[in-house]
Amino acid sequence: MQQINIRVDDTLVSRLERLTKRTGRTKSFYVKEALKEHLEDLEDAYIAKQRLDDIDSGKTKTVSWETLKERNNL
Repeated sequence: MQQINIRVDDTLVSRLERLTKRTGRTKSFYVKEALKEHLEDLEDAYIAKQRLDDIDSGKTKTVSWETLKERNNL
């Protein structure tokens, strides 16, 4: 496991400390959880942007809902 260092404003540190006192979990636990969840959101947003760029450039074609239903007997 690797270690990283970040600077965080006092307000966030205070909130994090209150949370750790209430729950008995460590600061590291909550920072890792927040980072993991936010990274997933950022990755999803990046993938969505790439797909839209591919559609806009003509690299990828779209299919209407009606065509998709017909192809899949829905």
